[in-house]
Amino acid sequence: MPELPEVEVTRLSFADRIAGATVTGVRLGKPLRWPLGLAPQSLVGRRVLGVRRRGKYLLVDLDDGLLLWHLGMSGSLRFSDDRSPPLAHDHFDLDTTQGLLRLNDPRRFGAVVYAPSEQSPEAVKLLGHLGVEPLNGGFDLDTFHQGLRKRTTVIKQVLLGGELVVGVGNIYASEALFLAGIRPTVRAHRLSRPRAEKLRLAIIDVLSRAVAKGGSTLRDFSSAEGKPGYFQLEARVYDRAGEPCRVCGTSIRRIQQGQRSTYYCPTCQKP
Repeated sequence: MPELPEVEVTRLSFADRIAGATVTGVRLGKPLRWPLGLAPQSLVGRRVLGVRRRGKYLLVDLDDGLLLWHLGMSGSLRFSDDRSPPLAHDHFDLDTTQGLLRLNDPRRFGAVVYAPSEQSPEAVKLLGHLGVEPLNGGFDLDTFHQGLRKRTTVIKQVLLGGELVVGVGNIYASEALFLAGIRPTVRAHRLSRPRAEKLRLAIIDVLSRAVAKGGSTLRDFSSAEGKPGYFQLEARVYDRAGEPCRVCGTSIRRIQQGQRSTYYCPTCQKP
């Protein structure tokens, strides 16, 4: 599933190229997770002002409203001058004067939703519950630690929930907890302020490095330019069960948490 780094890499790969474009056509394929919310042809003639990200959503700002894009479990975007006929898993095309933005989504858990504004019910329903962004300078220790103290769930699940900080998906939660030396089974409210600070800094570090590496390509992720990511090549624990820890040599363990695989080093990460 594309996580924050992959979504940010996708944004960076086409945001500048589509800014200022005028929508010339819209095509819908098979139904996605949620309906578009307006007649597709009513988007024709609107101008693209820019592309932002909120959590795992891409926000394409128009001169009238905005489109919220979510890549779901298997979605990816392409932006190019190639206007070849859509293939079986191409389910949404936004054609513009500067290129075609196409959503490919084999499992169709992704979506494109129109909202009149970011304050409208359509947008608030999708974005209103999201926590702070970790990479824009607003991720402060006081708020993070206070939020952790109110939660008795294990820390890995709290990170995945996205209510305190957004975008720390399964891969990056395992990596950040390793970097912070925190076992994923620790209850969130038990983390001291110093340990919360280690985790906060680890989250920022891991996500920043992942963006710089182009995200992680475990199956078929690539940017809107078709480029794969390489962060997975330097993962310390994720998907390395049974292999030696790169720090201490202890075998990496894998456990199941909330139907997700979690990886950790039993020596480097303390309960």
